[in-house]
Amino acid sequence: MADRIMSCLAKETGGTSYKAFKYGLDHADRPTVDYDENGIIWKAYGETQHLKKYRSLKDRASELQENNEYILTYFLDGSRRVYKVDDIAYNLGGNRTGIYPAIAGQIGVACTHRENRRLSLAHIDQEIVIALPDMADKDGRNGYFNALARKINTLPVLANAGVKIADIIKYTTDKDTEKFSDKGVARIQERMMKKEIDMVAALVRNGEINQDNYLVKDGSLEYRPSTEDKRDEKALMRFKQNYNWVIGVSKSFNPDICLDVDGHANPRFIADLPYLHRTPVSKYVNPKWFGDYLEFAVWYIRIRPKERTRTAFDGIVKVEKILVKEKEVAHGMDTDDVDTISASIINERVPVCYGSDLRWANHLYPIYLTESLLKSKYLSADAFLHLF
Repeated sequence: MADRIMSCLAKETGGTSYKAFKYGLDHADRPTVDYDENGIIWKAYGETQHLKKYRSLKDRASELQENNEYILTYFLDGSRRVYKVDDIAYNLGGNRTGIYPAIAGQIGVACTHRENRRLSLAHIDQEIVIALPDMADKDGRNGYFNALARKINTLPVLANAGVKIADIIKYTTDKDTEKFSDKGVARIQERMMKKEIDMVAALVRNGEINQDNYLVKDGSLEYRPSTEDKRDEKALMRFKQNYNWVIGVSKSFNPDICLDVDGHANPRFIADLPYLHRTPVSKYVNPKWFGDYLEFAVWYIRIRPKERTRTAFDGIVKVEKILVKEKEVAHGMDTDDVDTISASIINERVPVCYGSDLRWANHLYPIYLTESLLKSKYLSADAFLHLF
């Protein structure tokens, strides 16, 4: 139909819309094992005490509960819903035509804050974006996609739904091993991660997170600094300093890269982790992504009894912290701080969202609530796809 987004985009960019079948590209609500952790180099011990065995956190967790001590007070989650909304064709010269997917996504970042045992929404940022092939603007005109987004926003179908397209972004059509649809999804994912970075920076500027108010970010902290940050030493240090009081807690991880205290690959060392225990902390770098200017501390905690879970790695979370202070970089995190953070994470495992989410065994409840709140703000799949 002429008043739909894809009809307008095809007309404005000189393409042909094939009115292809629309479908979702996300599988984030399913329990998975994350195998995508290439390029990591494990280094030395990541804490001041060189532990060689599991460490019990039961007493520390009970102590924190009895004293009503909560240092984890901010919880951040980024979420996306991404769809293939059409196939669009462009002339490649002569009689040659290329067909490419158009990808659209609802993305958002939410941060909740707990005060006096009550969790409330502190910040939220949501938007709709579209990823098109670079062939949609063969001349690479400056500001072309921004102007195109503004034109799309004049369509009655968007006004009637009360929504706007925040931006149109492009993915490359270079011939390589990556599928075009994956390239489009990756660009939308990058935009969501940039929003997470910006929200963390805003919390730091406002003085909301500090040594008594840590932020728990759902998932890995492997944010790549921008090209501009890498060129500016002060900007790079500011990026790093923003994560002084931030920890990442991942529900999925690659068990094949779990190392024992001797540095050997040993996923069983993680699988056999007892309930309410943690592993020793290790340090790692990822030179492919971060060069030598970021080092991470990483460890694992079992937050559910093994007999209550489905697989060996259910009920285990991976914890990451960027090493910011010179003392931490040189000697690792203070072991007492690691114990306090770990015990605090254990105390966030209840109440349980059992039955509400297939990943229940690896959820921290405040993160589950933050994620649920964010997703409740999305348009339904039918309403969203109707725009296209």
